[in-house]
Amino acid sequence: MIFKAPDHLRRKLFAAPLSPELRGTHKVKSLPVRSGDTVRIMRGDHKGFEGKVTRVDRNKYRIYVEGLTREKVDGTTIFIPIHPSKVMITKLNLDDKWRKQILERRKGAIRKIEVVEKPPEKVVEEIVKQEKEEIAEKPPEKPKRARKAPKKTAEKKEEKETRKSRVKRESKKKTEGET
Repeated sequence: MIFKAPDHLRRKLFAAPLSPELRGTHKVKSLPVRSGDTVRIMRGDHKGFEGKVTRVDRNKYRIYVEGLTREKVDGTTIFIPIHPSKVMITKLNLDDKWRKQILERRKGAIRKIEVVEKPPEKVVEEIVKQEKEEIAEKPPEKPKRARKAPKKTAEKKEEKETRKSRVKRESKKKTEGET
């Protein structure tokens, strides 16, 4: 599912947590990583390394950080790919107006959640009254049906003896019809 995901869903899978300072200023816990953001690596061999994101590879689900390179056997240097969940964003690239809008929209959503979570006392009292009224108005439950008494074992044995299989009945008809 992950590797067949369309691009607009892949973007959301690139989310990384924000540093505590950014979390305090923007009131957002995580955002998708973009090129231009400064990130700190939190896991793996390169833990603690901080640098700018130079490239985001949505096909392989990896980001490339400036200064984080490896030398190949033939002498060429390549960037080390890192999964975005293993980094923390320390500085946001806010050059794009769309990203600013995303931050504003998320701040607004968080404010609305806080308002909903802490309703005024009058509203709480009204809700409690309504619930009490609903409980009082509920009709009484229907009485449950009484179960039938199980048949006695002797009766069951007699029933089995009187029953005959289809083959026996058919053979009996044939024999009776012939005579």
